Amino acid sequence: MVSCNTTNPLLQESTLPYGAPQFDKIRSEHYMPAFKKGIEEAKAEIDAIVANTDAPSFENTIEAMERSGRTLNRVSSIFFNVLEADSDEQMQQIAEEVSPLLTEFEMYVSLNEPLFAKVKAVWEQRESLGLEKDQSRLLEKTYKSFARGGANLEGEDRQKYAALSEQLSLATLKFGRNVLAATNAFKLNITDEAQLAGLPQFVIDLGKQTAEEAGQQGWTYDLSYPSYGPFMRFCDDRELRRQMYIAYNSRGIGGESDNTSLVKEIVSLRLQIANLLGYESYADYALEERMLKTPAQVNGFLEQLLDASLPKAKQEVQAIRDYAAEHGFEGELQSWDFSYWSEKLKSERYAVSDAELKPYFSLDDCISAVFGLATRLYGLTFELREDIPAYHEDVRVYDVKDESGRHMALFYVDFFPRASKRNGAWMTEFRGQSIVDGVEYRPFVSLVTNFSKPTAGDPSLLTPDELETFLHEFGHSLHGMLAEGRYESLCGTNVSRDFVELPSQIMENWAYEPEFLQGFAKHYKTGETIPTSLIDKIAASRNYNAAYFQVRQLNFGILDMAWHGQSTMTSESTLDFEKGVLSRMAVLPPVEGTAISTSITHLFSGGYAAGYYSYKWSEVLEADAFSLFKEKGIFSREVAASFRENILSKGGSEDEAEMYRKFRGHDPEVSALLRKLGI
Repeated sequence: MVSCNTTNPLLQESTLPYGAPQFDKIRSEHYMPAFKKGIEEAKAEIDAIVANTDAPSFENTIEAMERSGRTLNRVSSIFFNVLEADSDEQMQQIAEEVSPLLTEFEMYVSLNEPLFAKVKAVWEQRESLGLEKDQSRLLEKTYKSFARGGANLEGEDRQKYAALSEQLSLATLKFGRNVLAATNAFKLNITDEAQLAGLPQFVIDLGKQTAEEAGQQGWTYDLSYPSYGPFMRFCDDRELRRQMYIAYNSRGIGGESDNTSLVKEIVSLRLQIANLLGYESYADYALEERMLKTPAQVNGFLEQLLDASLPKAKQEVQAIRDYAAEHGFEGELQSWDFSYWSEKLKSERYAVSDAELKPYFSLDDCISAVFGLATRLYGLTFELREDIPAYHEDVRVYDVKDESGRHMALFYVDFFPRASKRNGAWMTEFRGQSIVDGVEYRPFVSLVTNFSKPTAGDPSLLTPDELETFLHEFGHSLHGMLAEGRYESLCGTNVSRDFVELPSQIMENWAYEPEFLQGFAKHYKTGETIPTSLIDKIAASRNYNAAYFQVRQLNFGILDMAWHGQSTMTSESTLDFEKGVLSRMAVLPPVEGTAISTSITHLFSGGYAAGYYSYKWSEVLEADAFSLFKEKGIFSREVAASFRENILSKGGSEDEAEMYRKFRGHDPEVSALLRKLGI
């Protein structure tokens, strides 16, 4: 066990450029001592605020709290981000061990009566303090975090809140671990080459590489998206597609990684916490701090989109049924058939497929293009820093600077799947932006994806969807990189849940703009620039099955609100409850033994509980916002400067609705999204 501060790299001042994390020195055994030391320091800092005999002020209470816990924040940011991207059994054990300690510390702060009394004293004199906008925002958020965190509870209720919070923390951690285990547990190994029929060469190569890494013969496919997605779209063998579909969509149902009872436990714990705090449902509690502030507003928004989308989604599915029948398919079209026949119809209708497009999108060219877009819009440059270590050999580190040469951020990018990394793509930070005692600390931003690795003969090649994902997470990254503020808790992506996706989703639009694509998309073998005819087809195919995919997203959002909008806990089983909620939205036959709830980490181990609708709300925001770029030019520095000033740099230092109006000149309109999708 490491205990000496001088030898623990998590407790040392980093000697690396910009104070970067010393990943070359950090080992698993360093985390627990660092956590314990960080908690000890943070408690002492809180105690000092409480013990201060001066009258409570913004500086000695609110600002002092904001500045406290720097060691703990640093250790937590490094540990939990690495846990998601490069986990192992030891890291997972540490997470379980430290979770109750962190929950106990959170309770130490949030249920600290003398501390809350000081915060409340400052809050009550807020009108006379002459605070600046970001200071007022920090005071408001600090006060509300106490009130929403149980500070007004007394006696047994306070103890009950602490116990429920600890149980919830452990339950959500277990849910995520179960999903990762279930995802990694399934592998489809093929030894008969005939069963590879329909698979493009890049999918075959991936299967060969995965098999070799697993010490298997033949070709192996798993449930990571770069493997699962293409397999479902291209494999001719319907039975193999069925096996893959069932495996993917039954994760967390039964077996050692069962999440069925855990879903209800998590929902029940959240409901009990909300009730203790005086809210009718967890959704009422969660939405209070969002742009859409009530369950009625969110449900109305989701139903408005569903009413507009469901009839067209059914038409789109029927078109695929008809197409499949015309091409010899017999029987009822099932969920494991949809992607396969949809891909064939898309290929025929637009004469373009991912297999045809991928050679034009080598990862290295996409990196240059995406970084280059940030240069054109915001004047940023990206310098590869091989002297700054990362947490895994696949990770690249870039030094981001603006036009004046000012250092803006360190940018860690981690593109490839591995067993130690969870599925999906995300942006996070090892350190956020802040200014402390006149010293500016620029952020350490991380972008993580699961793109296909290079093979023996080919570089890593992206599909247009993966380029869109890259741009999406890069938008989040820009939100972090371009932060300008004093208080870390108000900087970067620290905004309301239903606003945070605006900077990411607006970036996706460039993936369909000919002027952008022609600047970099070249065939990796021939060097040929992507033909205009292909770009036209990419653009034309953008809204292919748009209503179907919108309904699919609405399934997640409506299911989320059904779980978290309950005022009385359902007695139904997890699978029956979900079935009852989603049956009216079904566009394909239900599949027994499958579910969304048991593996959707966003809702049950991430931060999107009663917030999944925010993806759609953000699409409304970005559709309206991007129309200004279309009007002024997609590389308009004028529009980009306004977006940077009013959205990206501000973080959560101002009201989000006000920030949006400053940029766009009006409130967002749902019709903007429906027009964009052609619905």
